[in-house]
Amino acid sequence: MSNAADLDPADGARAYELDREHVFHSWSVQSALKPLVIAGGKGTTVWDYDGTEYLDFSSQLVNVNIGHGHPALVEAIQRQAGQLATVAPAHANLARGEAAKRILEKAGPSFRRVFFTNGGADAIENAIRMARLSTGRDKVLSTYRSYHGNTGAAIVSTGDWRRIPNEYARGHVHFFGPFLYRSEFWAETPEQESERALQHLERVIQAEGPASIAAILLETVPGTAGILVPPPGYLAGVRAIADRYGIKLILDEVMAGFGRTGEWFAFHAFDVVPDLITFAKGSNSGYVPVGGVVMSEEISDAFEDRMFPGGLTYSGHPLGAASIVASIDAMEREGIVANAKRIGEDVLGPGLAGLAEKHEVIGEVRGLGVFWALDLVADRATREPVGAGEIATLKSELTARGLLPFTADNRLHVVPPCVVTDDEAARGLQLIDEALSVLGG
Repeated sequence: MSNAADLDPADGARAYELDREHVFHSWSVQSALKPLVIAGGKGTTVWDYDGTEYLDFSSQLVNVNIGHGHPALVEAIQRQAGQLATVAPAHANLARGEAAKRILEKAGPSFRRVFFTNGGADAIENAIRMARLSTGRDKVLSTYRSYHGNTGAAIVSTGDWRRIPNEYARGHVHFFGPFLYRSEFWAETPEQESERALQHLERVIQAEGPASIAAILLETVPGTAGILVPPPGYLAGVRAIADRYGIKLILDEVMAGFGRTGEWFAFHAFDVVPDLITFAKGSNSGYVPVGGVVMSEEISDAFEDRMFPGGLTYSGHPLGAASIVASIDAMEREGIVANAKRIGEDVLGPGLAGLAEKHEVIGEVRGLGVFWALDLVADRATREPVGAGEIATLKSELTARGLLPFTADNRLHVVPPCVVTDDEAARGLQLIDEALSVLGG
């Protein structure tokens, strides 16, 4: 797919040299880094300066939903840059208004306005601010198995290890969400897990003082934590508990939204409507940094006659807005969300289940759409996770075979772009099969 004649390996060497000399990487020990240099991409494929191609089963950070180099997005960004490259958020702009309109149409009739941000983390920050201001309360409840971003309140809302060295924001309380495979509640069925997790949440609320709690913040389908599809009744149960105590429900769809689960928004597959939705990179496949908060009518109305004390220089940036418009229109026109749903049901789901039958190292397969995880274990009986060494080996084997993987903890996440074809999905499964055979052998 790459045109090797246009690639100069010297540019790749130069890119690597500049990176290691001058670029500081996130979540990394700098001296240990050996980053792969990417020169270009198209659809589900990226390539380096030597012309080596990789099937992108990471979607970079699980966000290139529409694929690399989609011509409609590229053209929309170029056209907008030529017309109006930037504008202050205080002014009205056609691209921004069209983007907000399309997002609201996809979210559903319960929602009124969109507040645009630079990305997912500051979408979380502003959703929390809206919940606190509209309720007059302070505390935010979120789960231990979660990731919400790396800014002040977002990282403290996060449940994993990245929160611990960054706990500077106030008013955050964590609880355990449902995860039957590694249940905190001694559950044996999805229904038990849901019921007991809801009981646990309500007891935390009661112990913390319901009148002190502004919001419950959840990833609709926790992503980096392991593609934890909520069991039957859980999200509806959280909604009922929130309503009982006057608490706002924020659903984080930064990773799960815009086709990733085979729905425009992941919550559409569950019996729940939140008060606030956060979105970001999936809305335009990360072509331009963008994010936002979708606000219910009630939350929006809370600021009709009072100032909202928040703003960003790049809120509703025209390049980001134009790319959202182009992305939503292309996804609708080309049936991309439906494709993600079908691929999950017909190809990835059955294929990964087949790999689990073949490879003892797979403890559980979880997911939907193009949003899947393999929970890899050293022992199926004890469910002991494999170690970092095995994951490093797996990652190396996959990359050597031409597949760009996404790994986290003891898991391989299978998260190709929503435009992945049957043949590409089958090829990815074959490469995973080969790499797991090395790991098992």
